[in-house]
Amino acid sequence: MQTKSYTRVHTLTVTAMLGAVATVLMFLDFSVPFMPSFVKLDVSELPALLAAFALGPVPGVTVCFIKNLFAMIFHGSTGGVGELCNFFLGAALVVPAGLIYRKNRNRKGAVLGAAVGAICMAVLSVPINFFITYPMYVNLYGMPLDAILGMYKAIWPGAGGLLSCLLVFNMPFTLLKGVLDAVLAFLIYKPLSPILHGKKQG
Repeated sequence: MQTKSYTRVHTLTVTAMLGAVATVLMFLDFSVPFMPSFVKLDVSELPALLAAFALGPVPGVTVCFIKNLFAMIFHGSTGGVGELCNFFLGAALVVPAGLIYRKNRNRKGAVLGAAVGAICMAVLSVPINFFITYPMYVNLYGMPLDAILGMYKAIWPGAGGLLSCLLVFNMPFTLLKGVLDAVLAFLIYKPLSPILHGKKQG
């Protein structure tokens, strides 16, 4: 019973800690020249991916929830629209990664899990943005769709409609973001493993 209690407390503590780190990383977003200015790059899924590997998919998703909750409150919120999209995409990354790694707890399982998660996040970015995020911006906040498309066309004049823009811009961008999070996770997971798993060094 004491072991189970320690495990529960440790999981909650590490999840909260990683959620705080993810929140800070989400605040450190920045624009990139190959995307419209309203699409920001950050590595805030990194702590969620660490949580999914060390503790499982549910803590990973919880970290995604924590960072978006605090972003909505403190970080120039988009009225919950951008945060909702970010939460869905973060979950799409960490759930497959955590599930695959749980069944194959080795480097190959981690690489496969991160790869599948990054692909899922990239692919799902298209329907999530097409059916949820952009319609909410247009219908709830009165942002003209033509203005949104104009930002894409300023980068590539040949850009077509919304679906075309999401396929050409957002999907590769989201894949890049997932791969970047995965690479960083591989670089720091081992040094942080004693903390993440509650083991004493030496």
